[in-house]
Amino acid sequence: MRILSITAQKPNSTGSGVYLTELVKAFEKEGNEQAVLAGVYEEDEVVFPETVRFYPVYFKTPGLPFPIAGMSDEMPYESTVYGQMTEEMVAQFKSAFRDVIRHAADEFKPDIIVCHHLYLVTALVREMLPDHTVCGFCHNTDLRQLKKISLERDFIKEQICRLDAIFALHEEQKKEILSLFPVEEERITVAGTGYNSEVFCIQENVKEEIRKEDKRQGKCPVRLIFAGKISEKKGVASLIRSFSYLPWDSDEMEVYLAGGAGNRDEYRRIFEMAERSKYPIHFPGKLDQTDLAKEYNKSDIFVLPSFSEGLPLTVMEAMACGNKVIVTDLPGIRPWIEANVKHAPVVYVTPPEMVNTDEPVEESLQVFEKALADAIVRCEQMPYSGETDLGKVSWHSICEFVYSISKKERLKR
Repeated sequence: MRILSITAQKPNSTGSGVYLTELVKAFEKEGNEQAVLAGVYEEDEVVFPETVRFYPVYFKTPGLPFPIAGMSDEMPYESTVYGQMTEEMVAQFKSAFRDVIRHAADEFKPDIIVCHHLYLVTALVREMLPDHTVCGFCHNTDLRQLKKISLERDFIKEQICRLDAIFALHEEQKKEILSLFPVEEERITVAGTGYNSEVFCIQENVKEEIRKEDKRQGKCPVRLIFAGKISEKKGVASLIRSFSYLPWDSDEMEVYLAGGAGNRDEYRRIFEMAERSKYPIHFPGKLDQTDLAKEYNKSDIFVLPSFSEGLPLTVMEAMACGNKVIVTDLPGIRPWIEANVKHAPVVYVTPPEMVNTDEPVEESLQVFEKALADAIVRCEQMPYSGETDLGKVSWHSICEFVYSISKKERLKR
């Protein structure tokens, strides 16, 4: 099978980019011929299996003279906010992607096209290639953009409804898709998420090094880690404020905030907050998967206090490395984890009240932050063997699932 994967942004950054890349790897293991089309900068290094063709759409060029349009308003690299794009910018965006989409379709001749995000580029693909089998993955940020801004909304809705198949991360997201798009329910299937078990696993040598270091220093601090964009919407500022409610002394906890800046001003404010914390807070930066897995193995608790999420890959990756987890109790996450991860060591925290899909009401943050602190204490005290059964969570199973549905839809044509 010839499979073309498409995204409007970098394929090696953010959760949706990791999702695309891991699916490409899984499809490659099954012997499929593949190509990827993505928005990048000319200096970017994009890594896929050698057999995968790459069709770049270059931003910050004469034909597309602005930064990559990001599905989140804060991206871990220089980006353009969809809501701030002018009519001219939208026209340039559509023209640049149309040219490369047409070239890829004519040259690669895909049997199946898998698009990531139910948004503008996916709508373009469906409009341009009516005779191809086109499927779309929802990653949650696309739904937020559709609800928040009116950019090409009618066009996007019209074309997304014509997709051959739509893949949701969980049941709650499926319901939200149905509320936004007048599409038949049978065309939406829950695919879930996976994780790379070859990278994210318990590394006893790393854990033994930590145990030896603790013994040498005569102390055993709680090690807490966050991974993602260092931004307020990821809950990082609230997490730091929550530390003021913890009962532990300054040498009883260490914190690692791994990730790039979503917004430079926000990052600076968060960094300054961290410097005032009584606990040592480290910023190792944006880590590749190997280094992130090592940091997870050094840690005890992974915390993701986001104000909006689809189905975060980081939760599975952290559990695979032996972490207990704290995550905001956002729609769909708890039911999916409970159904797919037996006895998951997870503590859920009720999110603050929201406006405009992902902006917390200021007055509700203190309650949320106190709840975060309580969750950290409960999680630390929670008995845990150090291993979690993630046997039902794999990219291979998602690959097989997507392949079977896409092939069935292709045969209908």
